[in-house]
Amino acid sequence: MSTRSPFSPFLLLFFSFLLTSHAEIRYKEVRSDSRSIIPFDEFGFTHTSRLELNLTGVAVSEPDADLTQLGFFLCTRDSWMHVLQQLQEGDIHCALESNLIKLVARLSSFKGASFFNTPYDVNDANQFALVFANCLAPQVSVSMNVHSAMYNLEGKNPQHRDYLSAGSAVLPRVYFFLFLVYTALACLWVVVLYRKRLTAFRIHYFMLALVLLKALNLICEAEDKSYIKRTGTAHGWDVLFYIFSFLKGITLFTLIVLIGTGWSFLKPYLQDREKKVLMIVIPLQVVANIAQVVLDETGPFTQDWITWKQVFLLVDVICCCAVLFPIVWSIKNLREAARTDGKAAVNLMKLTLFRQYYIVVICYIYFTRVVVYALMTITSYKYSWTSVIASEFATLAFYVFTGYKFRPEAHNPYFVIDDEEEEAAAEALKLEDEFEL
Repeated sequence: MSTRSPFSPFLLLFFSFLLTSHAEIRYKEVRSDSRSIIPFDEFGFTHTSRLELNLTGVAVSEPDADLTQLGFFLCTRDSWMHVLQQLQEGDIHCALESNLIKLVARLSSFKGASFFNTPYDVNDANQFALVFANCLAPQVSVSMNVHSAMYNLEGKNPQHRDYLSAGSAVLPRVYFFLFLVYTALACLWVVVLYRKRLTAFRIHYFMLALVLLKALNLICEAEDKSYIKRTGTAHGWDVLFYIFSFLKGITLFTLIVLIGTGWSFLKPYLQDREKKVLMIVIPLQVVANIAQVVLDETGPFTQDWITWKQVFLLVDVICCCAVLFPIVWSIKNLREAARTDGKAAVNLMKLTLFRQYYIVVICYIYFTRVVVYALMTITSYKYSWTSVIASEFATLAFYVFTGYKFRPEAHNPYFVIDDEEEEAAAEALKLEDEFEL
């Protein structure tokens, strides 16, 4: 009988936090790890799939330990909840005994060997997590080198391997298509800047830089996914992807702050408090990108994976909240200016524009952080690509809205006001003040 309960909140957190399946060939070093459950990667299998598991350097802290209590298995999210129920009700004493899992290998098969390699064919189309179970006493730790490869077979030919999860196989084409879209947008914006060069501000060229970085990020991600699909490894493309993703993230948040402060549109400089927002947002983006690299490269098997995931989510939320403050400040300043400088209509139109932008920024943040996450959790693993498309099209719509509303114009309709509109705006402000009172 096992003395250790395999119930592990870590695996539940793993299932709740893991939003994508990396699916590339991975090499992991486990050193003196005493966790009862060590989750590795998650992968969407088709009806013709395979897992290749290669172990070397296996060592247990107790030489006479029962190695049948140590092993690898595949498990779906729903099945794991039922396994936990079996454990709590005493029907089983180790997760490896459950009939709801797919047992891949026990370490007893490795006894006396310096090298262990087992191919495991998966014929059930579903999304499975590769998990290691240690059902020995809590003080017993395990060390090993784990080389795993999960892939789907295209047809009957074992040479035609697809190392991308079933729900991610179409992503290379999706990212390449979006790269073409952003390239076209960049070309269009260059034409606009050339034709309106006399009325273009520095922030308009900053917008062009953001679109170009987004396009470069997408082409690198398309090539990265395509290379992983064929070979199972990234081989440098992931480095370029991280670089452009880092630059794009910083540029996007900086642009939102600059537009929110009215830089170039309302004033040529930033106030101290607005500079402080940038000084907060940019370092946080550095931390967020470091956390993202750690999450992608190490996988969820490491003991501090959950910590890095929480750091990333916390930093992302702080950045999203921080960029809203400058917009609120601009709206407040415009409201005050509309009552004092005698240009009620002009400031009211500017106020309307910034209010619209404030709402759009909130909707963009809410959709890409909350709605997309919900879509990931409720969508079948076979259609996980739909959440990527939803997020990318929301981003595209946000970019188009920002470019259109803040495009360079000699006679911007928001700033061209006649006498009748001036009087109507003043009356509207008066009514608004009375309503607030």
